Amino acid sequence: MAAKMSSKSTTQRQKQFDENRNKSGANNNNHNKNNNKPADSPRLQKSMERLQVQQPNVNRRAAGSNWLAATAPATITASGSENQREQKPNTSGGGAPDGPPAMSKSAHRRLKKKAERNRYLAMDCEMVGVGFNGNDDMLARVSIVNRNGDVLLDKHVKPRQEVTDYRTSVSGIRPQDIANGEDFAAVQDEVVKLLHGKILVGHALRNDLNVLNIKHPYEHIRDTSRYKPLSKVVSNGHTPSLKRLTLAVLGQEIQTGEHNSVEDARAAMGIFNRIADDWEKHLEKQQQQHQHHHHYHGHHK
Repeated sequence: MAAKMSSKSTTQRQKQFDENRNKSGANNNNHNKNNNKPADSPRLQKSMERLQVQQPNVNRRAAGSNWLAATAPATITASGSENQREQKPNTSGGGAPDGPPAMSKSAHRRLKKKAERNRYLAMDCEMVGVGFNGNDDMLARVSIVNRNGDVLLDKHVKPRQEVTDYRTSVSGIRPQDIANGEDFAAVQDEVVKLLHGKILVGHALRNDLNVLNIKHPYEHIRDTSRYKPLSKVVSNGHTPSLKRLTLAVLGQEIQTGEHNSVEDARAAMGIFNRIADDWEKHLEKQQQQHQHHHHYHGHHK
């Protein structure tokens, strides 16, 4: 009897074991089926879509070093998902790009360089004589260059009254140059717009500004004829000519014949460029001394 019961219980256990194994096998098959599902399951599809939306941000971040490589089709790898994680703070809502692309370092440098080039402008004018014996000045030509010496404006100006001395040997101006020149008011307006907010470099700029009948903020003027540390070295404290300064500072000869306002503007800018750091420091020091002096006197009133 005991043997029979033992045999029966063994048979039952075996049957139970077989049933359990079959169930387990079925579950495993279902699990494998789920694993082998195509990439269009809702969760995975959503994840893929999110990665596609993120991709432009990844490209933008890499654009600074190599734009072409960055815009090539990206393969989804472990590092790709890493990029995705890094980019998440830059997205909002449904993963849409947040704001304009960040500017690459090289583009930022180029922009800064261009702004620096055009922050300092040099101007020079050529004049003709009007009035008795041609003693009074009238604008005949104005030239403006940037820090690189690139010409931003160079125009002859139509005379507004009779010219009594063209001063050609110095000015380089001939009757036909200004007969076909532009209207004074239009040129004046262009100059004002161009110089607005800029540091103006030149030699004896008071004459140029007078003949243009315009003003420029004193603190934005760098006049090579009035910078004392330069005149001390070059002309023993006297006002040096542009010709003398250019030879002393740049080792170049200018004004060997007729003057050329583009050449003269470039010469003034060249001189400024050579000593710009010292000049700006000198002005800062002067400003500090002035403020200190003003504060001192104000304190003892």
